[in-house]
Amino acid sequence: MAVYTHVPADELARFLKQYDEGELVSAKGIAEGVENSNYLIDTTRGRYILTLYEKRVAEKDLPFFLSLTEHAAGKGLPVPGPIHDRLGRVLQRLAGRPACLIEFLAGVSLDEPNPDACAEIGRFLARFHEAVADFPLDRRNGLSLAAWRKLAAQCGDGLAQIAPDLPALVDAQLGALEREWPHSLPSGVIHADLFPDNALFRNGRISGVIDFYFACTDSFAYDLAVTHSSWCFSADGKEHHADRTQALIEGYQSLRPLSEAEKQAFPVLCRGAAMRFLMTRCYDWLNTPADAMVNRKDPLAFRRRLDFYIQSGKGLIG
Repeated sequence: MAVYTHVPADELARFLKQYDEGELVSAKGIAEGVENSNYLIDTTRGRYILTLYEKRVAEKDLPFFLSLTEHAAGKGLPVPGPIHDRLGRVLQRLAGRPACLIEFLAGVSLDEPNPDACAEIGRFLARFHEAVADFPLDRRNGLSLAAWRKLAAQCGDGLAQIAPDLPALVDAQLGALEREWPHSLPSGVIHADLFPDNALFRNGRISGVIDFYFACTDSFAYDLAVTHSSWCFSADGKEHHADRTQALIEGYQSLRPLSEAEKQAFPVLCRGAAMRFLMTRCYDWLNTPADAMVNRKDPLAFRRRLDFYIQSGKGLIG
């Protein structure tokens, strides 16, 4: 469920009068996603997404996110840009929430991406990293290494409720990551959450990449590691697909070859990517009320990825 804030039709119609995008025809809440309230809006001129930003997205960060997607769209990437109203504004208020009307991109996300899709997403990620080279804004990564330690402390004894050996594993791996983490790799703005459900495909090609609300300034190779952790395993993390890994990395390097330092750091970055999602999923698993209209995601799916990276991560890039 991802419609936390209900907007009556008459209020939506008044909202749209600020734009040159036609009259309201229909509006439907979109169930996917957990961060914001989203509506699919049809007008007499086209189709749009209306997003109302809920409390988990800091309002002060919205100009960064919206400027980033507009910048990427302006570089020709399949990223939905924000729609300007008649006064040139992109950020509004609606039903007491910050709100934005956003371009609609057609396509479907893939539950089980094949190697061709992984090559596609690798090429997109490289294009994105090149496109943001002249993006003038930055944003600190609030879910970097220091945050994982804090999340582990906040989970406390709850980690053992998820798996008896999880506290020892997390403590040992956090210590290793703190010692080994690279700090001088090529960096810029990254997506930081490029899971398959954030990519849309049509006829085997990427038609849209969405949900930039974790975007931040960090190393490009870490972004590739996050993408690897989400695209190259079965959803439960029990199976690593070597053909997907090869396609993803070859697709990326066909447009942006990794430096030797990035290749050397990649196994550590992959362990970090698995730890990042293990920690946030553990926290949500322990702190999401049972009656909340949000599906908790299994933390052990990323514990299994972490186990793989510990055992076999050094062989991912030749």
